[in-house]
Amino acid sequence: MPSLPEAPPVLSTPDTHIFEDPTLSTTANTPKKSTEQIALTYEIRRTIASIRQGRYRRIALQFPDSMLPDAPRVFEGLQQGLRAPAPSPRPRAPDRRTTDQVVDEILDLQLSAQAEALPEERLYILADTSYGACCADEIAAEHVDADVVVHYGRACLSPTARLPVIYVFTEQHLAVEGVLAAFRETYPERGEKVILMADVTYVSHLTSIGERLREEGYADLFTTAIMHNPSSPLPNRTVPEEVSQKEERLKEWRLFHVAEPPQALLLTLSSRVADVHIYPTSQADLPHPQQTLLASTSLALRRRYALLTSLNTVPIFGILINTLSVKNYLHIVEHVKAQILAAGKKSYTFVVGKVNAAKIANFSEVGGWVVVGCWESSLVESKDFWKPVITPFELELALKGDGERVWTGEWRSDFQGVLDGGLKVNRHVDEMLGQSGRINGIDNGIDSGELDSEPESAPPEFDLRTGRYISHSRPMRGHSATQELSNGSKDGFRAPSEALIKRARGDLAVVGGEVSPGAEFLRSKRTWKGLGSDFEIAYDEGDAESSAAVEEGRSGIARNYTLGDAVEKR
Repeated sequence: MPSLPEAPPVLSTPDTHIFEDPTLSTTANTPKKSTEQIALTYEIRRTIASIRQGRYRRIALQFPDSMLPDAPRVFEGLQQGLRAPAPSPRPRAPDRRTTDQVVDEILDLQLSAQAEALPEERLYILADTSYGACCADEIAAEHVDADVVVHYGRACLSPTARLPVIYVFTEQHLAVEGVLAAFRETYPERGEKVILMADVTYVSHLTSIGERLREEGYADLFTTAIMHNPSSPLPNRTVPEEVSQKEERLKEWRLFHVAEPPQALLLTLSSRVADVHIYPTSQADLPHPQQTLLASTSLALRRRYALLTSLNTVPIFGILINTLSVKNYLHIVEHVKAQILAAGKKSYTFVVGKVNAAKIANFSEVGGWVVVGCWESSLVESKDFWKPVITPFELELALKGDGERVWTGEWRSDFQGVLDGGLKVNRHVDEMLGQSGRINGIDNGIDSGELDSEPESAPPEFDLRTGRYISHSRPMRGHSATQELSNGSKDGFRAPSEALIKRARGDLAVVGGEVSPGAEFLRSKRTWKGLGSDFEIAYDEGDAESSAAVEEGRSGIARNYTLGDAVEKR
């Protein structure tokens, strides 16, 4: 069972720490790089070639916080390279040139001629990111009307919605001999099926490591390469041919990962391969420099499953939009809304920028949060949050009944797979039920025989953790859903009525013709409801009406006030 916070959440940043950076400085003791190291690490020549090939005029440079000290020098290197004339193609002997080489030379000449007529390139440094540092920040780039984003450092490689992205992974140094020794010690049998994988900042070393291991007799070794597909069996990596034909065969392979992967990637890999061994790039804290770590995610998965069971009886969910750049993020938002409505629960959508406990703790009526972001940032694990925060994949399990929820150990973070799975489920239900008992094509669990039943006839629901009876776990079932079905409206939607309707005592609050559990929480449980809440207005006859008289206060400038209608100045 997850431990709850022992103290109320902090709703804002204390004034004494408002100008302090909560992140630890990682560059204080880092030696300054030479000009050659800057050019190699940040791949300035390749970046210049990509910018010229795409004929981009306004370029946004996005750095993570740890690389911002190098940003001015990278800016200068790119600026000097772009101002220099483009190198002309080297002439080749006629008998050695192929047709493709001749076409490439002609294209290079055309691009050079077009570049001379275009305006000069302008570079912009994005000093801060709107959301996570792993995602390309299209929002900040659009502020300067950029044509392309150059993303430096670690990247989740999520497909973007509007702007093209040039990824520079900033190749890091790696002790190859230590990796080879650790691999031999971990897999002494040469015939084992092993997948060699690394973080994007160390991918450039995998080719040489894989070649040397195959020379030593590791015949069934597969070296991964980067691909832009988070829904791949190995997210953003190529897979063996037999796995591409039958994904279940991935369980036969073991995985050797260079550098510690993010938690979301680790949970995904552990549920799909036989086992995962991690070679930490920082070997200072290990007793043996050639030691690998066997990844164990059973405790993390049990903790995530405990969060799901705690959300089974939550009546109100909050949807946190943690990205505005990932492609198809609006589709998953609509999918999550439809799932919550189909379960008879209410959802509210929030766009808060970078997610922290202080922001979402202000909404006490929300019982659980669903994060829609990139496949790495959607997993939020922190004890500072007052209410559980889950992913769209985990929401599907949380909304299932106690008899239907089966935890197989599978875990995925990309929402494209959730969308594909939801479409398959919807098609299957369409074939079984047709269009009866559905709202907008999604089964809401209400058949035609239940439309006239009272809410009291529904089976009771209990919290599995506390055993307490929950009376309003599905506030939307029997209210708005029933009204939409019974009215027979087109496409499952009913236009809100403009007529005044007298609300009966004990009914939930209604906003725009629909039941609003959030408004009901505001009406019944919040102690302060905003300005003007210090008096009541009675709509029923016989109820006492109490209000405060409106009085004119002081007016004027600070040195000479006028009080009310008095002519005399005070």
